[in-house]
Amino acid sequence: MSPATDLGFLLHKHPDRVQEFGQSFGTARVLYPEASEHRCTAALLLEVDPVRLVRSRGKSSPDFSLGQYVNDRPYAASSLLAVALADVFRTARTGRCTARQELADGPIPLELGLPALPCRGGADLARRLFEPLGWQVEATAVPLDDDFPEWGDSRYVRLTLRGEVRLADALNHLYVLLPVLDDAKHYWIAGDEVDKLIRAGGGWLGAHPERVLITRRYLGRRWALARTAFARLAEIGDDVEESLEPPAEEEIADAQHDSDTTTGTDAAPDADGADGAGEAAEESQAAGPRTPLNTVRRDTVVSVLEEIGARSVVDLGCGSGQLVSALLSRPSFTRVTGVDVSARALAMAARKLRLDRMPDAKRARVELFQGSLTYTDARFAGHDAAVLMEVVEHVDPPRLPALERVVFGVARPRHVVVTTPNVEHNVKYEGLADPEGGPSRMRHPDHRFEWTRAEFAAWAAGVCDAYGYEAAFRPVGEDDPEVGPPTQMAVFRLPAQPPTP
Repeated sequence: MSPATDLGFLLHKHPDRVQEFGQSFGTARVLYPEASEHRCTAALLLEVDPVRLVRSRGKSSPDFSLGQYVNDRPYAASSLLAVALADVFRTARTGRCTARQELADGPIPLELGLPALPCRGGADLARRLFEPLGWQVEATAVPLDDDFPEWGDSRYVRLTLRGEVRLADALNHLYVLLPVLDDAKHYWIAGDEVDKLIRAGGGWLGAHPERVLITRRYLGRRWALARTAFARLAEIGDDVEESLEPPAEEEIADAQHDSDTTTGTDAAPDADGADGAGEAAEESQAAGPRTPLNTVRRDTVVSVLEEIGARSVVDLGCGSGQLVSALLSRPSFTRVTGVDVSARALAMAARKLRLDRMPDAKRARVELFQGSLTYTDARFAGHDAAVLMEVVEHVDPPRLPALERVVFGVARPRHVVVTTPNVEHNVKYEGLADPEGGPSRMRHPDHRFEWTRAEFAAWAAGVCDAYGYEAAFRPVGEDDPEVGPPTQMAVFRLPAQPPTP
């Protein structure tokens, strides 16, 4: 990146100034130790006031007396730093930068350094969490005392991350994983933590090999919240098959053992008097393994494509390649194309599919390319079927007519399969229903809308009238008699044209 000082645009913090941001527990400062054309370093310095930190704790929090004043919170990169990072770099974490948007949208060479990071699991855990996200990880255990090596290592590591990563993603990686490595938070964990986790990790957490550990630690081992998070991630379409399993007995015991520390200095009981471990135990007794909705949805789409006899399929908005992978595993699909507007999503799909190691015969059946569904692209055409799986709700309503024209009017495959959330079913999801009886919240912060069954049917009827298709509707997931299925599907078909006399 040249000049390197463009980092100031991406962070929305000018390199020539020191800026201060008040926090409930101290002061955060952003400064630039170096700022040249070839190298620019931004530092986030958090000065924690132990007295203010103690005063901010809840009334029902346990009193550890001197431990409230003398602990590692002011001196290590814990949840305090994660909270400050989220506040100070709020806009940067969204990936918005009017002055340099093209730079904010792509990966840039970055190096992140954390000199003292509490890491319950050691340097190996740090590598397991960051390497799948594209980082080169240098993690070194900090000895208890340099003068007494026989004492062994402390639970802290010096962590350096290097890689070409989008800046917004890098900040969100830190925001989620700092408290995960620490395995403690300085504040009480409430239900809104699920929303924070989905916003920060929605683009990568579902595909992470350590997603169960990350989710449970981030949410303080509160299994009820973790299940809600996994259900929300499944709505995004990420692969979370085993994530809805209840915890094993040894995990519950571990949660009980850590119940006094996993919520940090503001530990407090739930409103009903049960701690997170109690919730986990109750969940393990009450809930058995379930097939996640994203798996049901993917399998249903594949089944429909087989039923209509499609041989070539284009997945419009393929994301991390979940459907593409499923189609490639079936030889009846001779041509599979994945399209996404996000280069990062396509790179993730290529890694998950192992395109570089795929046998030549299988590799010849698949193609991935970047494209926008609201602009005509000749490569969309020539397929038996197109799939829009959980895509339309991410499009701004004024842009939907453009998508309809591109898919149904120009590409014009014989069949189009569309799935989208059924907003009526949201009342069944913990954390989405309004306790006052008002409209439920949407399942993902990037959704521009979520349709009722009647609204979806009306949209499909408009498409059919405009482009000459016919539509049939199917439920995806358990079809509740009152609110319908969690996902609704329309299968569009072009009627056979009568022969020309």
